[in-house]
Amino acid sequence: MTGLAFLRRVAVSVGLGITMLAGVQASAQSIGVVQSDVLVVNPDLLFAETRLGQRMTDELQTERDALIALNRDLEQQLESEEKALTELRAETSPEEFRRMADSFDQKVQQIREDSERRVRDLERSRSQAPVTFMRIVEPILIEIMRDADAAVILDSRATLLSVDAVDITALAISRVDETIGDTMPPELMRGPQAAPDDTSSGAQ
Repeated sequence: MTGLAFLRRVAVSVGLGITMLAGVQASAQSIGVVQSDVLVVNPDLLFAETRLGQRMTDELQTERDALIALNRDLEQQLESEEKALTELRAETSPEEFRRMADSFDQKVQQIREDSERRVRDLERSRSQAPVTFMRIVEPILIEIMRDADAAVILDSRATLLSVDAVDITALAISRVDETIGDTMPPELMRGPQAAPDDTSSGAQ
């Protein structure tokens, strides 16, 4: 079950769910988890307030900043090459200049395509980050659900009516920080982008 599917499980109809949420008689337990059939969590806050979510956000921002810097460097490089090409026009035959100009145009096109691809990849990673995060923390949410003897955890953003006692967002944040911290699973560790190598091959 994916993180989103887990959060979106609905065990009862909306009307029955509202009745259950309004009628929960919760009491604090020694384990520190409110006992309730229905719990709610805010995925946005969980992502934003945990150390893991903050690290994922920071890494995406670092990649964005690096991409902006790379694009600026490439822009300056192309401007310099275009200026040099223009200066060669007076001393180059029309045929040779056309060949050089076509080669330069091809290089510009390749760099543009590479840049657009990197932007798409970064945007895909950004939009996927919360989903990936929920998949990582799902075992912790399941553990909280078991501690609370709950039947379901609902997304508080989509819950029509709730009781504060069953919102386990703060508890989930604490559990995630204690259990995972800001440790990224190896498969999610993104190494430095190979953008400079990709573009330099087209810049020759």
